[in-house]
Amino acid sequence: MATACGVVGLPSMDTKGADSFQEDVVTARTLTEEFWKQQFQQLGSAYRPIADFIPYSGNAGPACGNQPAVPNNAFYCPIGHFIAYDQDWMEGLWNEMGDGSVYIIIPHEFGHAVQAQLRTEFTLNVQLELQADCYAGGTLSGLVGSGALKAEEGDENELFVSLAAAGDPTDDWLNPAAHGTSEQRQASFVQGYRGGVRAC
Repeated sequence: MATACGVVGLPSMDTKGADSFQEDVVTARTLTEEFWKQQFQQLGSAYRPIADFIPYSGNAGPACGNQPAVPNNAFYCPIGHFIAYDQDWMEGLWNEMGDGSVYIIIPHEFGHAVQAQLRTEFTLNVQLELQADCYAGGTLSGLVGSGALKAEEGDENELFVSLAAAGDPTDDWLNPAAHGTSEQRQASFVQGYRGGVRAC
């Protein structure tokens, strides 16, 4: 298995038979929810599946409370317990960067759903975002370990490129919209991938 950025060998996100954008979206959602269901069961708790998983285009997405959906985004909404994503934007990333982008974005948003169920609170938004990146890494590690995802050479770079593209240009932790720099997001993902979700 190849090593990306000298930190960890990451898997291909190719799954058994999944070879289109829509198939990857369905697979990423299904496997991520099954993973978290098992994690909660191990802790003696019940995982609450999201109420809806909503594709949208441009400005036509669902609102979250008084916040409208915006283009080129994916988000978890605690009001209604749903995840929504701009399908044109995400398919563009899938075409440009490879299928790894889907397996970063969807587990990241499920990470926020898990935070809501665990009532996780941080002082700064960036802390929530980096933990969600860590959860995404832990999820993928668990899915590879279980054999649900097949490890192949090549897609490790897709994962790191996707995280780099989503990073903030500056290290402004006090910005309420901050998600972390490229390096911080990559490091958080690797922390979860190496140590599992309990390391997050």
